[in-house]
Amino acid sequence: MATMVVARDFGGPEVLDVVETDVPSPGPGEVRITVRAAGVNPADVKLREGVFGRPPLPLRLGSEISGVIAEVGTDVTGLSAGDEVLAYRVSGGYATELITKATNVFRKPASLPFEEAAGLLLVGATAAHALEASGVGEGDTLLVHAAAGGVGQQLVQLARLRGVRVIGTGSERSADLLRELGAEPVAYGDGLADRVRALAPEGPTAAVDLAGTDEALSVSLELVGDPERVVTASPRQAAVDAGIRAIGGGPGADPGTQIRNAARAELVRLAGDGSIKVRVSRTFPLTDVADAHRFVAEGHSGGKVVLIP
Repeated sequence: MATMVVARDFGGPEVLDVVETDVPSPGPGEVRITVRAAGVNPADVKLREGVFGRPPLPLRLGSEISGVIAEVGTDVTGLSAGDEVLAYRVSGGYATELITKATNVFRKPASLPFEEAAGLLLVGATAAHALEASGVGEGDTLLVHAAAGGVGQQLVQLARLRGVRVIGTGSERSADLLRELGAEPVAYGDGLADRVRALAPEGPTAAVDLAGTDEALSVSLELVGDPERVVTASPRQAAVDAGIRAIGGGPGADPGTQIRNAARAELVRLAGDGSIKVRVSRTFPLTDVADAHRFVAEGHSGGKVVLIP
């Protein structure tokens, strides 16, 4: 028997139940994984709330995990029982065991702790998508709104590896973290455009909105000028009206599935050799999943939140 978290209804964290379930043997092309850590993401909170529609209940949550392969199905090559791995996209990652396609699974670098491994691929793949959509390269200056969040931290690091200058918005307390990641920090709020101009009088050449605020959109358009070089991960009508490029799962947004899937192996390599780092801000026992969702919903985690079965 395995322990699993399900949402019995759409609503607040109180709809989350911890249940016992059987886990079958893996089928062709599948593996069974004993989960060591599971990432908790804002998308999980929105899915629980019904923001993305109303799929059948009970709803299994969690799309990224790390763990150890317990069993492999037929037609699986390159993976064996006992391998330490990380996986994305899985279904029902909030669990002690799960079945997933072998194509979702990557060997975990020995240097990468399970907690960090479980928090790498969703934010990393989203950051890679945003970076591609922005079209930046060496010599560009990229303005990143909410740069201290989980996706923002990966975006800063990936952009710097491309030779991009990064100006990142955040709170005063996040300034040291952003400098450590290679960004030039600037506080959000009234006067943001002037503070960015003080750092980069020539202006940023592109911008990525991870904050989902009117300020992020208006300042980006004011400073960059060309809406096609402004990307938002929070699709909304104002962005559509302005002609801004939207990514993610919202209406009219580019899901970037091919880009995100292709980025996974490279993200694992970069994390393994220390080129990018995952900052885990807090861990929760699997049974405290409701508290983990409340913490993520506050929007100020400053890194990844991880469940430990």
